[in-house]
Amino acid sequence: MPDGIIAILFDIDGTLITSGGAGTRAWALAFEEVYGMKVDISSLSDLGMTDSEVGSKGLESVVGRKPTGIELEKMLECHLRYLPQTVEESEGYRVMEGADSLLTALITQGYMLGLVSGNSEKGAHIKLKRANLNRFFSFGGFGSDSADRRELTKVAISRAEIAFGAQISLEQFLCVGDTSRDIDAAHAAGIKCVGVATSKYSKEDLKDAGADYVIGSLSEGLPL
Repeated sequence: MPDGIIAILFDIDGTLITSGGAGTRAWALAFEEVYGMKVDISSLSDLGMTDSEVGSKGLESVVGRKPTGIELEKMLECHLRYLPQTVEESEGYRVMEGADSLLTALITQGYMLGLVSGNSEKGAHIKLKRANLNRFFSFGGFGSDSADRRELTKVAISRAEIAFGAQISLEQFLCVGDTSRDIDAAHAAGIKCVGVATSKYSKEDLKDAGADYVIGSLSEGLPL
């Protein structure tokens, strides 16, 4: 491993995989079960939001007020019950170009790999399971740790240090994501971010959002 970067944190949706709308369908099934209503969560949420934020937005549209903690937890649990089914059935599910080969190379070179995802920890692993990508990651920060993406990124950093067995300087972390929220969260945690233009954000969009580096896909490799 070269001197410098020790731990690399990856976003999931739009960066490592696309679920082909599996998450949206799981939310729709959950709301139909609990409230008997069809809710298109994609029209209420934005890229990079945590599951708690998405669930809250959906509930507000149904009940007309800020949901209680119990109401939100019930919806999150119901969403997770449907997610394995919708991921498995998704015809649009795919691994992003270069993801598997890049992760394999990074592990071989000795880098620590972690996740930073707005999905709950369980939801994150459900989405990665179909592509057999869970094998690369030993720690992470998730939407189940905090509804705030900035805070869950800090959680991932703390867990990296636990796994490493010693303190890691912030300069030795790198975050990889496809949205402005990934960039904002990384910078709020004090680490650099690589923007990957594999989703709705173009290279220019990612540059304008403040990404430290920008690549077109993971097949280009990372600036290590």
